[in-house]
Amino acid sequence: MAGHSHWANIARKKSLVDAKRGKLWSKLAKAIIVAAKHGGADPDANLRLRYAIDAAKAVSMPKENINRAIKAGTGELKGGNLEESIYEGYGAGGVAVLCEILTDNRNRTAPEIRKIFEMCDGKLGATGCVAWMFERRGLVRLPLPACDEERLLELALEAGADDVSRGGEHWEVRCEPSSMSAVIDALAAAGLTVDSSEIVREPTNTVDVESPDEARKVLDLMERLDDHDDVQSVAANFNIPDEALAALGEG
Repeated sequence: MAGHSHWANIARKKSLVDAKRGKLWSKLAKAIIVAAKHGGADPDANLRLRYAIDAAKAVSMPKENINRAIKAGTGELKGGNLEESIYEGYGAGGVAVLCEILTDNRNRTAPEIRKIFEMCDGKLGATGCVAWMFERRGLVRLPLPACDEERLLELALEAGADDVSRGGEHWEVRCEPSSMSAVIDALAAAGLTVDSSEIVREPTNTVDVESPDEARKVLDLMERLDDHDDVQSVAANFNIPDEALAALGEG
């Protein structure tokens, strides 16, 4: 799964850079707005809001920004007119790509996303064309030194998690989205520091992209989509073998 690990590392590094320039804060504010809009302002009664707030706090988003986003979502302030949608399509090599979108203007966003796909030798598809290839999962990351694998596995499974694995410099705990809150609370109660937690869409199968040219186009598509202001998250089912990564100079 070299391609997935490679993109995950790129995405995490991009998040740190985006946070420094405020770009990530803007995306997280949108997530908070929509969560509050649909489930109310109380994070204890609105898990989606709690997860959005936790993600914002993880990148040091100021409390006043978080509170302002909640108020926009509940209608106390302007700026809560956001719509959710999912855009689906294919990248180079037949890679399935799924984007979660939050926008205040679909007529602007749709052609912009379509253009990004076309620039990278891909194509935006119809609703439902690739969504069935992905499943929603809770993903909790901890630094490797935080705990040994055996203890982490015991704690996580008792809290309702499904799996613990190593991903780069982190332990990755996977669970059903509905169990993520309990898993985070259990790890915190055990004195473990959680680096990040999010609901992700993981592919149920993968496509090997062996051509360096196609691999470059796929990675370019992922970065361009991730960089778009209205894209909250982007998932794909590619795997770039080590040989192709090496040919790109990124292995």
